[in-house]
Amino acid sequence: MKRLVMSAAAALLLPGAALAVPQVFLVQNSGWMEPFFSDPSSQYKALVTEVMLAATGQGDAVVLASFNQSQPGAPSPKALLSERAAGAQLRQHVAAALSPLGVAKKPGGSALADTDLGEAVGAAIGTALENKPGLVWLFTNNKNSPNNDQATAARNREFYELIHHGSAIRKALAFPLHMPVKGKTYSANGLMVYVFAIHDAGAAQLDALLRSGRLRQVITETPARLKPLDQDTVRLRPVRVENVPGVNFSTLPNGMLRADVDAGATAKGGSAPAARIGWQLENAIYPYTIVSAHLEAASALAGEQKAIALGSDSVHQLAPGKPQPLSSSLQLPVAQLPGKWSLAAVKAAGSAQLLPGRVEVRLSEQKLELSQAFRQRMAALFPGDPLPDIFTPPEQIQGSRAVLPVEVRVNYGIAPLLAALGLVGALLALAAGLVIALTRGRKVRLVVEGEPRTIHTKPGMRTPIHDKAGNKVAELHTTLFASTLNDLREGAQVRLEK
Repeated sequence: MKRLVMSAAAALLLPGAALAVPQVFLVQNSGWMEPFFSDPSSQYKALVTEVMLAATGQGDAVVLASFNQSQPGAPSPKALLSERAAGAQLRQHVAAALSPLGVAKKPGGSALADTDLGEAVGAAIGTALENKPGLVWLFTNNKNSPNNDQATAARNREFYELIHHGSAIRKALAFPLHMPVKGKTYSANGLMVYVFAIHDAGAAQLDALLRSGRLRQVITETPARLKPLDQDTVRLRPVRVENVPGVNFSTLPNGMLRADVDAGATAKGGSAPAARIGWQLENAIYPYTIVSAHLEAASALAGEQKAIALGSDSVHQLAPGKPQPLSSSLQLPVAQLPGKWSLAAVKAAGSAQLLPGRVEVRLSEQKLELSQAFRQRMAALFPGDPLPDIFTPPEQIQGSRAVLPVEVRVNYGIAPLLAALGLVGALLALAAGLVIALTRGRKVRLVVEGEPRTIHTKPGMRTPIHDKAGNKVAELHTTLFASTLNDLREGAQVRLEK
């Protein structure tokens, strides 16, 4: 039955013209949600609408569905809307779909419906998305009690096992929101919005959405990360660099560290230049505190990997968003660069050669715990809910890493080019002089048997000399530098005039 209810959504989400991955929005309407529907001041439906509009772009495939717990005759989730997003039109359609939605009841009676969070997420992934990339959003009061099971801690554990160990879920975030409501039967202080990125393409779209800032215009709370806990858990931010001769460092707006190196720059003793860099190591895995971890760092530049000496090899009690100073020494790969007077340098004169690389800091033997500030916030939003204990990360999450992109930019001046051009010019001038010298005619004066003569010749020519009787008495050989008489006949009276 559940597959039949979601079949319209699955048909819409087949590959189409839209470039972005499809998104499924699950809205809880079980009995525990009664105050969110009955309180006149409730912003529940408005929140769902605004999140949908912020998360989607023109032409994106979207599905809106309500959920509680599937029962015979009352399947869950239930698709309310399936279409491609179209701005103002989407707002109208979402409002129309949510307007009649109320608290669900169990079939054949007045008892309010129970909740199964895992069932809803599983149906969205397996049926609506057909296990293909996408985003699944879940709007819930965090009470997971199928069949009115009061062991909510165990049920929440099952839900979080699905999140942490479900291979399809690449990234999971939770937004705890303050939304006090009071209904006829229940009251609540808060609401939780989850988003699950399915497969790598879904994670990429979620990252892009967070970078865009659109979602933050609706939800200003910092998202609590559920998964992954072994990637991007800390951030590196360079705050101080001690430049070395011929090297200048700068930080680009995207956080990249750039080293501008003059061609041929070396440190004292002829070794590669190294710079002392002061970092801020920041905890980026809200809401967890890194109780302790071992630190190691390495650089990968110009195809060469080297360990980086750190001022400290450990981190302790690093709270979310809090920085820890960290010093290091970074050696630049100038040995792999073309020499200042090489042909490559001449070709690159007046420009720069870019060498992309990275600095990586690895955390091992990592121990995490839920921050006290988050525990207190959750206790205020969800009184009596054991959920904060269930945010405890899986035991096998022991390590993580932070990667900072680095760009080495080697600047080649125009001196090598000017020198090369000067050399070429000199060679051309020499060649032109040789050509002129070789092709220019010369006059050679000599005396044959007392008779002065003038011979017109060129370098490289051999001219026979005859006496008055017509007999050959010598041969005039002209070179680039002088003329000589060769094959002089015995007794012949022939000489060169100086």
